[in-house]
Amino acid sequence: MLYESKHPLIRHKLALLRDGRTKPKQFRELVRELAIMLGYEAARDLPTRAIEVATPMGTAAGEQLQQTIGLVPILRAGLGMVDGLLEMIPAMQVWHIGLYRDEETLEPVSYYNKLPETPTVDMCLVCDPMLATGGSAIATVEVVKRWGIQKIKFLALIAAPEGIRALQEAHPDVDIHVAAVDSHLNDIGFIVPGLGDAGDRQFGTR
Repeated sequence: MLYESKHPLIRHKLALLRDGRTKPKQFRELVRELAIMLGYEAARDLPTRAIEVATPMGTAAGEQLQQTIGLVPILRAGLGMVDGLLEMIPAMQVWHIGLYRDEETLEPVSYYNKLPETPTVDMCLVCDPMLATGGSAIATVEVVKRWGIQKIKFLALIAAPEGIRALQEAHPDVDIHVAAVDSHLNDIGFIVPGLGDAGDRQFGTR
């Protein structure tokens, strides 16, 4: 299922993120803030269990997250979303998967994977600021599934219809949470209007 946020704060911050005049420091701050808000929406249906807590005035009924959650940022651009998501759920484990897109074939190439041998979490949030062709997202979800995790959500700031379609066809069981769905991909696989290269803009390497 695709969930595109309509929240006014997300739309406001996304406009600042897209602006070509936004410097890397502010760009990173906006990515973190948007990740928090997207993560909040993606966490809406996380299972909980009932607990009781002692307040200064008595006992209150409460709820506690029931599952252990893993966060899998796709290197390198996905790193910018990690701090925001950890602020929201500090107990999350963070596992890194490194992929880059071959500029000629536009296919993902894996170069880094630090998942342990057996799963240590119940579900995973996979994150990358851009869902363009969908190749990296599909490959990462496949890795996580082979690891043994079947409950997966994908978080992106901006997505192209082509990437959404590809991810949904490959993994129809994975919910996709995005801040915006843009028009299309250009002939070199970049999202239009998009925001350019999210990794370069975060780390000042363009």
